[in-house]
Amino acid sequence: MLTRRLLLTATLLAPAARTAQALGLGGGAVELPAPWAGGSAAVTRAAGARHLRKAVQLRFPRPTGRFPVGTTELHLVDHRRRDPWVAGRVRELMVSVWYPAGSGGERAAYLPQGTAEVYGEGAAVALQQPVGSVDWAGARTHAGLLAPVRRGRFPVVVFSPGFGVPRGLATVMVTELASRGYVVVTVDHTFEAAAVEFPGGRLEVQTLPDDGYALTARATRAADVRFVLDELTKLAAGTNPDAEQRRLPDGLGQILDLRHIGAFGHSAGGITAADVMDVDRRVHAGIDLDGTLAYGYSDPSQCPAVAHGTDRPFLLFGTGGTGPNGGPQNHHTEPSWRMFWANSTGWHRDLNLPNGRHYSFIDHQALIPWFQRFFPVPPELIANTIGSADPEAVLLALRTYIPAFFDQHLRQRPQYGVWSHPLPETTNIR
Repeated sequence: MLTRRLLLTATLLAPAARTAQALGLGGGAVELPAPWAGGSAAVTRAAGARHLRKAVQLRFPRPTGRFPVGTTELHLVDHRRRDPWVAGRVRELMVSVWYPAGSGGERAAYLPQGTAEVYGEGAAVALQQPVGSVDWAGARTHAGLLAPVRRGRFPVVVFSPGFGVPRGLATVMVTELASRGYVVVTVDHTFEAAAVEFPGGRLEVQTLPDDGYALTARATRAADVRFVLDELTKLAAGTNPDAEQRRLPDGLGQILDLRHIGAFGHSAGGITAADVMDVDRRVHAGIDLDGTLAYGYSDPSQCPAVAHGTDRPFLLFGTGGTGPNGGPQNHHTEPSWRMFWANSTGWHRDLNLPNGRHYSFIDHQALIPWFQRFFPVPPELIANTIGSADPEAVLLALRTYIPAFFDQHLRQRPQYGVWSHPLPETTNIR
């Protein structure tokens, strides 16, 4: 079985070529990166030095939209579906709902306590710092927990994270969208994610077979997102879908505009966005952030989402180091992107961060430069996660292109100037 440590290290450190299968970047076996060799011993050595420095407090860029942001979580149980990874279990999910708020409130935790502890162990090894050097459990977002909702109706966007990555690791972009007037629902894919914490502190860690799980993972992820959409429909109708019937912000269901739904995701999550759009007409627009669409298929033409393309808007957004042979991933270089592009009849664009890397699209892009203020970050970690792109320029690009895409296609607000003039660190692939 793949261990939780291996998945944590894959999400933080591993070069793309060596962890391609786990990250949805293509074929090949998952290998243990050399800096991780030593495992628990490395953590033990680091733990002995934890008294040398006060734990680094995490800071995140503030959302730039006009709305405060609120958040809550839902425990969703699909009694009609057996869990594919653990025998005898029905499928359970944890999701977070991020929404435009009428006012602020107590700042929500970045990661649940148990998830933070598990993630912090792997991060300590990847950063080559003592366990406890970073206060993952104490980190707070720019969203108010159970904050009052902003009255109105807002488009809904579902976010699926990368393979093994906790849903909280996309908080910077998610809160940005919520501040711009979107309800964003982030999904943890249980037993695939490194750790998922359920009510009462129950922690379910990553549990997968040694190999042969790619197509099951794809199907499970798509089914997860479609189930979440079903549960949001219940919420909009006035039902509380939370398994424990925990209190939700008053009026949360009333602000969901389920006539305008988008999906986006990073890595395997971008693949999920395409897969869901292929089978569910409720989703009107999608974004793939650096996920290789043929993951699990030896021939891209065998992948339904690739072979069908889409008749709805779709944005491909790659980087300079995750394509074939370590080159850029775009519709000229990557076979599944090329076929998807050719088969799609809806609006589509292909953007690229040439100097960025696979994790430029999630919170690593903000966190690694922040860590550099307090301790040396291994050069190989920087090179393999965010590359050499200017962090502020990447943040500007993400804050520009992702909201612009959904503004144009869920709100029918044309963004002609956005697509015609690439921002710094960004290339428009034609």
